[in-house]
Amino acid sequence: MKILLDSSGWIEFFTDGPRANRYAGYLTSRHQIITPTIVLYEVYKKIKRERGEEAAMQFAGRLHTTHVIPLTESIALLAADLSLQHRLAMADAIVYATGRDQEAEVVTGDADLEGLPGVVYIK
Repeated sequence: MKILLDSSGWIEFFTDGPRANRYAGYLTSRHQIITPTIVLYEVYKKIKRERGEEAAMQFAGRLHTTHVIPLTESIALLAADLSLQHRLAMADAIVYATGRDQEAEVVTGDADLEGLPGVVYIK
C-alpha cells in the first residue's frame, strides 16, 4: 500500500510530538512511502529554522529514503483543479494531487484535507 505522509506528519514524527506514535504506525515496511518535493521543502525549512542545519539535513536524509516524487506538469495541473474544487492552498493542493496521482493514501494532521477522498486525518 502506498502512503504519502504530509509535512505535518513528518514534523510530528521527527520532533516526537504527541501524535508521533500514530504517524510511526504508517512508517513500516508494509507501506511504500512517497514524498512530494514540496514536503521535503516544508520539513527541511521548519526543522532548519527550529533546530539548525545539521538536524534539517539529517531529517532530509530520512525523507530521501522514501520515494521522492517531483512536481510534474500533470501533478501541477491536477493540483490547480483540486485547489479550485476543494478550496485548498497551493501546498495542500500539491500534496493532495501527488497522492491522487500516485494512488496513495494521504496521511495528515492538516484539517484542510480532512474528509477528502483518499485522506487519513489524524487528530
